[in-house]
Amino acid sequence: MTAAAGSGHPAGSLSCVEILVALYFQVMRHDPRSPHWPLRDRFVLSKGHATPAYYAVLAEAGYFPVDELLTFRRLGSRLQGHTVRDCPPGVEMSAGSLGMGLSFSLGLALAARLDGAPWQVYCLLSDGDCNEGQTWEAAMAASHHRVDNLVAIVDYNRIQNDGFSDYTHYRGEEDRRRIGGWIGPNGYAVNIMSMEPLGEKWRAFGWHVLEADGHHLPSLVEAFQKARDHRGQPTVVICHTVKGKGVSFMENNPAYHGKAPTPEEAERALQELM
Repeated sequence: MTAAAGSGHPAGSLSCVEILVALYFQVMRHDPRSPHWPLRDRFVLSKGHATPAYYAVLAEAGYFPVDELLTFRRLGSRLQGHTVRDCPPGVEMSAGSLGMGLSFSLGLALAARLDGAPWQVYCLLSDGDCNEGQTWEAAMAASHHRVDNLVAIVDYNRIQNDGFSDYTHYRGEEDRRRIGGWIGPNGYAVNIMSMEPLGEKWRAFGWHVLEADGHHLPSLVEAFQKARDHRGQPTVVICHTVKGKGVSFMENNPAYHGKAPTPEEAERALQELM
């Protein structure tokens, strides 16, 4: 999709594929034939640039034809680079700047409470989302109101647009030269605010914290089921992932955050993924 469009965000899409598959095929209550079914669980893609993976999962689930995927980012296509509500069917929130999704999801979850409705809200966040102040305002409010039908999911691949968000993932001088940044006290290049210790931060904000292997479906399904059953406080599932998972030249490489592969690279990537 990104190669055909010549633009897009392939690496951050590959880091969240299994998360989306687990939600749409094992966990969430939803009906592709009735996208506005009132009792559906809601999914919000706060990292709204990960549309290649999101659209692929929606298409496989039956929300729109799979053949439409290659219209991605074309003029007049329903499949824009960032999500647009109801376009295609199944999309709950229009996204753009990071940091908005958890606030939006909190509003949905509170609406369900007011209506006495049984549905859950799942919100997928990125490293970049977790550097936004609005995310933590929403986290604080959700804990204050004990919104236990809200599940935040962090696609914790430790990379965002401009580099690594966790210096422990640097591979030394080669990475420092490639993306810039200064050398920290442990000898690693650091140019993004680290989120560590991420689990302790969420606990301090009053959330129930679970962790999962973000590329292992049984681990994800188990964590999401535990999150659904937990009462009295919101839950966050921190999913440990690899940006660009499955494609050797994209894995842990910030260069492919927002860069489409060339046709030759796309062919090599598809061979590796198969």
